[in-house]
Amino acid sequence: MKQRRFGKLGTVSSLSLGGGGLGQLWGSTTREEAIATTQMAVASGINLLDMAPVYGNGEAENVIGKAFDGKLPDDVRVTTKCNLVDVPVDRIHEVLEKSLIESLARMKVSAVDIFFLHNWIIDETTESAIRGTNRIVFEEYVVPAFKKITSKGLAKTWGITGIGDPKVLIDILGSDNKPDCIQIITNLLDSPGGLGFPNVDPQPRAIIKTAVESEVPIMGIRAVQAGALTNQIDRYLPPEHPESLDFKRAKAFRSLARNLAISPSILAHQYALSMVGPSTITLGVKNRDELAECLLAEQNGILDESVTGQIHAAVSGVGINDF
Repeated sequence: MKQRRFGKLGTVSSLSLGGGGLGQLWGSTTREEAIATTQMAVASGINLLDMAPVYGNGEAENVIGKAFDGKLPDDVRVTTKCNLVDVPVDRIHEVLEKSLIESLARMKVSAVDIFFLHNWIIDETTESAIRGTNRIVFEEYVVPAFKKITSKGLAKTWGITGIGDPKVLIDILGSDNKPDCIQIITNLLDSPGGLGFPNVDPQPRAIIKTAVESEVPIMGIRAVQAGALTNQIDRYLPPEHPESLDFKRAKAFRSLARNLAISPSILAHQYALSMVGPSTITLGVKNRDELAECLLAEQNGILDESVTGQIHAAVSGVGINDF
């Protein structure tokens, strides 16, 4: 598998394995299948495993612990995350470190390569009803806490989840408080779906551009937009759910995939892998069959510009009110 530059970590595989599928956020699976999928991913050259406590209430992290029993191959890196919504400022370091130590225990490792803040960072003027970490709190409390944790060796680097108010994220990426890495929406709809910040254009490409200019390495996420860019969403969602609406928006994209004799999942992953900026595309797979499709997408390589143009034409100007 191709390796790409990734800041302080040197290089990582062009695909990384996310924990959402392993934790059964994207449809049902079994622990045994999740373990087998994780082992297959590593055997296939994926060397970055992206976990979080909220992926199945610790289940995804438990899968890592069970899959390798604390004996990760030397070149395999692992991440985890922590959500700080509603945490008082005087407890931020305590909550971060406690969460990380619990994650390490589940994964049976002594440190992670990246420790992410797993929630929005919001402007100090944003209404209090929007739940996230205030920008000032981030700068004055969260960043120092992350740096203290990395100085202890519990994490090698730290990062942020780049979903939320793009103005705040772009400003942070250009500041002295920029993270070691960032996760950014990387899909052909430019859609965060249900993770979207209220009433704001998500602007993921602008965030990617700024991250590249600031030399902050990027993990691309939501390549298939939580199932909206596949043949069928694999769990029940109400018709007006953001993912359901995106599935409708992608109707012409699925038709294009059929005309090209390729599954929409493979085509969507190829598209994400072809985008300029992200070093690795994080997969949300829950079984070996889904993983095999993603591996094929990586093997197929970068999309021809003519195909990319057809994809853009298929989704251009298609809104939720067109159905």
